[in-house]
Amino acid sequence: MTLQINPFILVDGTASEAIAFYQEALGATLLFKQTVGEGPHNPDSPMTEQEKARIAHSVLLVGETKFFVADQELNQPLTHGNGITICITVDTTEEAQQLYDSLKAGGTVDIELAPAYFSPAFGMVTDKFGVCFQVFTKRPQ
Repeated sequence: MTLQINPFILVDGTASEAIAFYQEALGATLLFKQTVGEGPHNPDSPMTEQEKARIAHSVLLVGETKFFVADQELNQPLTHGNGITICITVDTTEEAQQLYDSLKAGGTVDIELAPAYFSPAFGMVTDKFGVCFQVFTKRPQ
């Protein structure tokens, strides 16, 4: 059996902005993007141009990890929480600082990036889309 787990970020109408943000902040590569309007839809339920422009699915690649970003369906409420975070592991404190600074732009600092007993540089931010990221630096071998 092959098992793959991918983070899936749902936002409320700002997926295009989130994709651009993660491309800049994380150096993500956009592998796939489909709008709601590009997918199948019921002709008996017409959509506005704004609804058609919402992102139904996208796939981004950061390092060796694929993650997904989409707009939440209009008929399902979106709730924010920090029960799930995305942990980014890097080799150097310089890389950690760059990612941390990029992700905190427009967001909030949960834990300042600083040395910790388990990492030369560790911090947590909630980005402007409500997604919580941990930035973790490996200990030198």
